Amino acid sequence: MPGTLNGKIGLVTGGGSGIGRATALMYAREGASVVVADLNDQQGQQTAQTIVDGGGEASYVHVDVTQAADVEAMVSATVERYGRLDCAFNSAGIAHIGPAGERPLTADCPDDLWQRIIDVNLTGVWLCMKYELLQMLRDGDGAIVNAASVAGLTGLPTASAYVASKHGVVGLTKTAALEYAKHGVRVNCVCPGFIETPMTAPGQTDPKRRALMAEAAPVGRIGQPEEVAESVVWLSSDAASFVTGHTMTIDGGYSAR
Repeated sequence: MPGTLNGKIGLVTGGGSGIGRATALMYAREGASVVVADLNDQQGQQTAQTIVDGGGEASYVHVDVTQAADVEAMVSATVERYGRLDCAFNSAGIAHIGPAGERPLTADCPDDLWQRIIDVNLTGVWLCMKYELLQMLRDGDGAIVNAASVAGLTGLPTASAYVASKHGVVGLTKTAALEYAKHGVRVNCVCPGFIETPMTAPGQTDPKRRALMAEAAPVGRIGQPEEVAESVVWLSSDAASFVTGHTMTIDGGYSAR
């Protein structure tokens, strides 16, 4: 049976690991040809090869989402290979953790840590949206999903830059959705809670902290990347044709408290 993305061309940033990787694999499972983009070449190429080994169509593109030239080249490479861009998941992001593993309070956050997180998590999403939107407007339609977070909906102590960046992603998503709704391009975002990914792995090495993360969700466990990917795929598909500007929370009930 054809998948929900059968024949579509999908692009996933941060596709080398975590939610990005799970989404790239699920895009392919649902019939899309996938461009996997990442800063980590080894991991990104592994994702693309996994898709190909499973009988799907995929290619890899190196990208630093903080660099406009890289992002423009990423979208151009997608179109050169496949002719268009139908859906994109902007998943590349980093956590609010200093070089020594510290999680500083707002007044203690080093300038360079603040700037790096904003550059990747917020400016990176904006740059990706910019070039994806320009292409989708040429194609006549498209669907963009941005990776925000429950930290984009509420406060989170010792994560000021991360929280600011993810609130920004939510705002960007809503604004772009309003701007391009009549042009056939939908823009939504997902807000995951605690998900078992390489980004959250450092906080899970301590059994007590892992238990607290699990208990923070009323369902009593940490989520899996595939559970977020399912929502991204749906938002990317024609099944969500009347959905734009939506902030889909996938957090096991964390934000319902």
